[in-house]
Amino acid sequence: MLAVLVGRHVLGDRTGPAWLEAWGAVFVAVCVQALPFLLLGVVLSAAIAGFVPARLLERALPRNPLLAVPIAGAAGVVLPGCECASVPVAGRLIARGVAPAAALAFLLSSPAVNPVVLVATAVAFPGRPELVAARFLASLATAVVMGLLWSRFGRPEWLRPRTPSNGPTGWPAFRASLEHDVLHAGGFLVIGGMTAATLNVAVPRGLLKSLAGLPGVDVLVLAVLAVLLAVCSEADAFVAAGLTSFSTTAKLAFMVVGPMVDAKLIALQAGTFGRAFAWRFSSTTFVVAVTAATLTGWWLL
Repeated sequence: MLAVLVGRHVLGDRTGPAWLEAWGAVFVAVCVQALPFLLLGVVLSAAIAGFVPARLLERALPRNPLLAVPIAGAAGVVLPGCECASVPVAGRLIARGVAPAAALAFLLSSPAVNPVVLVATAVAFPGRPELVAARFLASLATAVVMGLLWSRFGRPEWLRPRTPSNGPTGWPAFRASLEHDVLHAGGFLVIGGMTAATLNVAVPRGLLKSLAGLPGVDVLVLAVLAVLLAVCSEADAFVAAGLTSFSTTAKLAFMVVGPMVDAKLIALQAGTFGRAFAWRFSSTTFVVAVTAATLTGWWLL
């Protein structure tokens, strides 16, 4: 990010082609949006590693996945942050003994149903409380369904395990975890930001307008666009509100899919849990999220 900013300053007016200028702007924007929340997630992850006993986490959730997954999904309401914060936290929860199905349900719900996101949605769509409710229900349903699917069909070899810490605790463990997670997750955030910037530049804008009027297709178009743009969950409602040529259900799909499946999130998941997990989990989440948004939009909107 510093290289892009310094390069633009040194070059001055000699910025090169327009696509390169747009690429740099999108890359910096994605990183700037995500970095504070990534740091928040890393700090929470380090605090869990250093100060939360594993036995406490194991006792906090029921052993039955049918009970643990909905509780973990609902717990996402209490952590304001974007999807970048939830990945290191979910990884640390698994490492400390929380069932993967519950941790993954939390990973998906936290950036999608927290109060900051819901308030931002209400501000972006004034006078549309049914749209806020639809976003909450579709996002929570997606998180719970994905947790239950993992508990039923997930395989341990798909999820690269993080070894629980049996070494130092307290501040030494906090500092070690903080250093590791910042460098590890930060690197994959850069990869995700570069991917999102490249896709932003490569997708023709005229193509979107031509597809906006096709019933059913517009939902899928905005769902794919949410993956490519990688907008932070606190800001995606304002982007959706500006897509005036698309249906309300398509805008809902954009807001449900984005916090759960996007370019930078796939990169972060691959770095934390492994590529085998990231591709399987992200593709299945995309299908479940689009289905949940479509059914909720048909019901409430």
